[in-house]
Amino acid sequence: MESRRKGRIKLKKEFNHEKIKAAIRTIIEELGDDPNREGLRETPDRVARMYDEVFEGMRYTNDEIAQMFDKCFEDVRTNDLVIVKDIEVFSFCEHHLALMYNMKCHIGYIPNRKVIGLSKIARICDMVAKRLQLQERICSDIAEILQKVCETEDVIVVVEGEHSCMTARGIKSRGAKTRTSAIRGLFDTDHELRNEFYNLIKS
Repeated sequence: MESRRKGRIKLKKEFNHEKIKAAIRTIIEELGDDPNREGLRETPDRVARMYDEVFEGMRYTNDEIAQMFDKCFEDVRTNDLVIVKDIEVFSFCEHHLALMYNMKCHIGYIPNRKVIGLSKIARICDMVAKRLQLQERICSDIAEILQKVCETEDVIVVVEGEHSCMTARGIKSRGAKTRTSAIRGLFDTDHELRNEFYNLIKS
C-alpha cells in the first residue's frame, strides 16, 4: 500500500548495510584476499554506502516514481513533439552485476496538455537506471513512467550504451555499443513522426 509523509512517498525499503558488508567481506575472502588488510578493511562499508546511491531506484516501483512527478508539469495547448536527448546515466547489468556505462537516453513525446519539466525527465531516467537492469527494460520503464506522468500514450525512448560484461569479459568487444528502444502510441504507427524523432536526435 502506498504511504506518504509530508507529500513525499516514503522509501520503499532501506538496504541492510550489515548484510551487504558481510556479503562483500565473504566475496573478498573467496577471491583469495584478506579483508582485514589496510586497503580492504573499509571496503565492505564503502560498498554498502555506495549501494545506497547507485541502486536508489530499487527502492521505488514505476508507479511510485510517477507519483513523485505528477505535479511537476505545465498545462499547455500544444501537441508539438518534445525531445530531450543525450541524458547521461549509468546502470548495472542484472546478469553479471557489471557496469553499463557511456549510456545516453533520448526521449520524445507528444504532450496531451501536459509538459513535464525537462530536468524531471533526466531525473526519471536516472532513477530507472539506478536498478539492477536490462537496457531493454530501462527503455520500457522510462516510457511507462512518462506515459503516466504526462498522461499520453505517445512516447518514444532510445537508450544506447556500452556494457562491461561485453567489453571486459567473454568476447571482450571493446567499443561495442548497444541501442534499444521503446516505441509507444503514434511513434509506433506514424513512420514520419518516428523518423522525425530519429533525425532530430542525430543532429
